[in-house]
Order: sequence, then C-alpha cells, then structure tokens
Amino acid sequence: MPRIRWTNVAAVACIVVAAALITVKNLDAGVETRLLNVSYDPTRELYQSLNEQFVLKYEKATGVPLRITQSHGGSSRQARSVIDGAQPADVVTLGLYSDIDALRKRGLIAEGWSKRLPHNSQPYVSTIVFVVRKGNPKQIHDWPDLIAPGVSIITPDPKTSGNGKLSALAAWGAALRRGASEAEARAYLKLFYQHVPVLDAGARGAATTFAVENIGDVHLTWENEALREVAASKGELAIVYPPVSILAEPFVAWVDANVARDRNLTAAKAYLAFLFTDAAQETMAQLGYRPINADILKKHADRLPTLDLFPITLLARDWEDAQQKFFAENGIIDTVYTPAPPPPAAID
Repeated sequence: MPRIRWTNVAAVACIVVAAALITVKNLDAGVETRLLNVSYDPTRELYQSLNEQFVLKYEKATGVPLRITQSHGGSSRQARSVIDGAQPADVVTLGLYSDIDALRKRGLIAEGWSKRLPHNSQPYVSTIVFVVRKGNPKQIHDWPDLIAPGVSIITPDPKTSGNGKLSALAAWGAALRRGASEAEARAYLKLFYQHVPVLDAGARGAATTFAVENIGDVHLTWENEALREVAASKGELAIVYPPVSILAEPFVAWVDANVARDRNLTAAKAYLAFLFTDAAQETMAQLGYRPINADILKKHADRLPTLDLFPITLLARDWEDAQQKFFAENGIIDTVYTPAPPPPAAID
C-alpha cells in the first residue's frame, strides 16, 4: 500500500469534524438528528463500535441527540437498494468504488464525490484471503490449489457481493501476476467457478455456509471477516494468506440527494470525517481492517502482516472499467460461470 503523508490527512479530517460541529452547535439543541448508514455485508461490528464512539463525541460537542442506524448486505445489492429508494441512505460505506459511483450516475451523489474526504474517501483498505479447516486437510496455500480435484470453494455471488467481485478479480489477477495471458486467466476462472457449489448473496451468508453449515473446503473472504470467523471457530478454522492477492479499496460518501431532503448534511459530513481520525483508525485496525494511518497499521503488524497486494490497474484501467469488463451483462463473469440448473420438479 503506498505510504501517504498522514499528518495532512489527519489535519483535513480534524478541520472537517471541527467545522461541522461548530455549525451544528448553532442549531436547535434537543432535536434528534438521524443518519442511515448503508454498508456492505461484514462491517456490522465495525460500525457498531464506530457509531457508539461518534455519537458520544457528537452529542457532547453539539448538544444535539444523534441516532445512527446501519444496514448490511452484498455491496452491489445495497447500492441498488439505495438507487431504488428502498433504503434512503444518508451515507454509504460500500466495498467498491463502482457501487458508490453507480449512485452518482443516478444523480444521488455529486460529481467528484471521492475528492470530498481525505485519501480519496478511503478510510481503510483490505484484501481477500483464504479460510481453511483445521489442519488444512486439502493443503490449500495458493490460488492454483483452489482448482485441485476435490476442492470445494465458498465465495459469494459476484453479481451482488463486493466480496464475490473481489474474489473473482483476485483469482484473475493472481493468474496474470504469474505471467498468464488473459485467455489463460479466463480458463482458470472458469475452472474456479466449477469448484463453487453455492453462491450466497453476501459475505456474511457465505461465512455461515462455510463455518456453520460446514460446506466447502476453503472460504474466500475479506481479511477482517476471516479474522472474525477464525476467532469464533475456537481452533476449527485457520487463515491462509496466499502469496499475492488484490488491494481491496472500500469507499465512503454522503448521499447528496438524501441529506438535502433530511437536512442532516452537517452530521453526515462530520460522521464520515470521523472515520479518518486516530480513534476510528485504531478501531478499524483492531477489527481487522487496514487503516490508512501507516503508524497505526504498523502497531498491528502481528495481525495485519505486510502482503503483496496488486492494484486494480493490473486487470483494468480503473474500478469502473473492471465493473464493465467483468460484471456487466455479457461480461467475463457471464462467460465463465453458468448457474447449476434447478432440480427437477417433484412428481406427485
């Protein structure tokens, strides 16, 4: 991950938070402000902790009661629910740039949205790792091991889940990183999906399939989700870090159309700016996310080791190009994955 000048980012975040709180201080105290954070699947625990911290800070500084509710699901499915109006998000904290940018294309978020917060609106990064069963009985250590005979892979649906998209991109990119041609990478990805027995809609559903229902030999998931899953297993599961994986870059933004309607823009800005403060960055690291604060990341190197993570530009021009190339109708995923036919109807 490229090193950034953290003092500049921290200064910007603090200025944004301070300015927002000063503005709110002039509003009527006692009137509750509400925010809806629509997020991707495995961030439940992260935002439960961050919300508690921010609400206390906000109410102490402004005297204004604040309630933050959160929603979780597959990242792309969550974006569609905001576009459709089913979830009137004030802020979105999604797994992929393309999911938030889809809201911009529908006029819900302003042009240039990623430049409104520090570090291009990325408070942390992550990656895709493997979770295997105790003792790693199938000896899964690297991407080629996933397509060995008898190996069953659990990964979410790349049409609805950021985890699912990143797993596909990581598999493709790992092949390219070894010198494979695009034709060879396509052949690998086709074999990869032949080893996937079921596609859950999101990361947490896939975790349940693997860890609770005991289906599959290896689970491809976010690093933070892998750490949580392994800790909960009490020794029955283990993390395997492949030699190379993708640099995952979740993004955050306030939803301009909705905060204008809800009249809570100031609170939404302060909430997202808080994600770049030391307190929030420390919480992210503790819960298995790689904070952009390099000093805090270094403190947690025992749990968040240095990895060889390739950028999206290995596979496409940018995240938007990757979305079109791989996941649009008739994109690469449609050519390499054929859903299993439904079981025959029962005969009375």
